[in-house]
Amino acid sequence: MVEQEGFRRYVAHIILWIGIAIVAFPVYIAIVASTQDNALIANGQMSLLPGGHFFEVYYQTIFVGTSGSTREPVYNMMLNSLVMALLIAVGKIAISIISAYGIVYFRFPFRMPIFWIIFITLMLPVEVRIYPTYKIVADLHMLDSYAGLALPLIASATATLLFRQFFMTVPDELLEASRIDGAGPLRFFWDTLLPLSRTNMAALFVILFILGWNQYLWPLLITTRDDMQTIQVGIRKMITTTDALTEWPVVMATAVLAMLPPVFVVVAMQKLFVRGLVETEK
Repeated sequence: MVEQEGFRRYVAHIILWIGIAIVAFPVYIAIVASTQDNALIANGQMSLLPGGHFFEVYYQTIFVGTSGSTREPVYNMMLNSLVMALLIAVGKIAISIISAYGIVYFRFPFRMPIFWIIFITLMLPVEVRIYPTYKIVADLHMLDSYAGLALPLIASATATLLFRQFFMTVPDELLEASRIDGAGPLRFFWDTLLPLSRTNMAALFVILFILGWNQYLWPLLITTRDDMQTIQVGIRKMITTTDALTEWPVVMATAVLAMLPPVFVVVAMQKLFVRGLVETEK
């Protein structure tokens, strides 16, 4: 029995390492390609070992940009993506937790129909309502702005649903105790519910930050200036139709740099993220 258990564990570890290799190999190729000479990559002669252009390529990528399709340096595109992702994540959490609080703890007419209307908006992603959303943003003169990038994506029915389900598990005794202490609705929300929702907010922040960081279609539509484009749009513009004109080391370096902020957020908030998911399941 012990031998079978050891064999199963051995097989499980082999499968895990194979999965890690499959996932990590494209990342390794991107890192290696970002250090190679552009002519070698264009001719299909790229080595699987790192080249000698690491500092040159990354300096050009971060501070100079490409010489052809987009001349905007990557640090500016990363800043735009970071601001957009933070606005979307923080905005979604703030609006969702307030709306869930009102739906759960306040009694007002059409409370449940309003919740179901919010829930039905899950069937209307930005791709479905792209034209009217663009028209409204353009009429409000929010093209090429952080507000235009974030506001149309800031509402979240999913986060509202998750916070509602969590608030429904909070014991009523906490609400009664707060009332006895003389706490009003705002104080109960700030002193009791927000601390209890910390892990849930952390889990949602990780998911929503990555969602905002990876946005492509909406930033592509509303940004016309190079200094306002996000890094996802910038990567696409760097890849021209002719391989000979594409600066592949810069493209690969940009792709590597684009992975760093989401990875940092996941690693930094890993414990809170896992705890939040577990508590949400409960």
